[in-house]
Amino acid sequence: MIVESLALVGTGLIGGSFALALKQAGAVREVLGVGRTPARLDEARALGLIDRAADWAEAGQADVILLALPVGETEAVLRQLAPQLKPGAIVTDAGSTKANVVAAARAALGTRFADFVPGHPIAGSEQSGPSAARADLYRGKRVVLTPQADTRADAVATVRALWEAAGAQVETLGAEQHDRIFAAVSHLPHLAAFALVDELAQRADSETFFRFAASGFRDFTRIAGSSPEMWRDIALANQSAVLAEIDAYVNALQAIRAAVAANDAASLQATFARARAARERWMNTQDV
Repeated sequence: MIVESLALVGTGLIGGSFALALKQAGAVREVLGVGRTPARLDEARALGLIDRAADWAEAGQADVILLALPVGETEAVLRQLAPQLKPGAIVTDAGSTKANVVAAARAALGTRFADFVPGHPIAGSEQSGPSAARADLYRGKRVVLTPQADTRADAVATVRALWEAAGAQVETLGAEQHDRIFAAVSHLPHLAAFALVDELAQRADSETFFRFAASGFRDFTRIAGSSPEMWRDIALANQSAVLAEIDAYVNALQAIRAAVAANDAASLQATFARARAARERWMNTQDV
């Protein structure tokens, strides 16, 4: 057993899967759940994700508290939690952006900032809520930690051990580097999928387009089924990096548009061949 008690602030896919994996691994004795919706906490308890619901005072007495919520809520939640933290309690998060989360934690936790371990599991689904949680979500997946110079080394070690017990491969990055990388490989693809589906949906004859959409459209737009609230917060939280990636993508699309307009078959084929080769190299590094 790694810790006696874990508190989840957010008991959906991310937090619930973490709890299920740790319970299965025998890494935690008791899991508490904190949330805004009693019905969701009841569902999480019925599904075995948590052992019982808790208030902020009880959550602050847990050995580790995981924030699994939209990144825009981080500072407000930490301000509620900070006065309740017992000595030695570790707080970590699962947010998809890190520089803003680090800043929010510094502002909210004050002298307890050393107990905060910023994290981001690179796993998920377009599904959400307690019923989407599964014990194998993190198996073989990467988790990025972005500890700061003043983060307690033993707190980092504990959080690393928990993620490894959940089956994840843990790596560390700087917060700014993390945000630049994920703006390109995660945030931009989600925004592109949302934009395409919304653009088609606004057309007067949208039903006709959707009626003929098939597997390619389904695969490209799968992530447009993700939480609008969560992705709103991510886009705004990582604004500068996201804007840079949107600009780069627009430039790439403009280059393809110019090649199409000019009937430049050689340019199109070269672009598509480079992209296919790059994707194949990447796929060869994956476990899927």
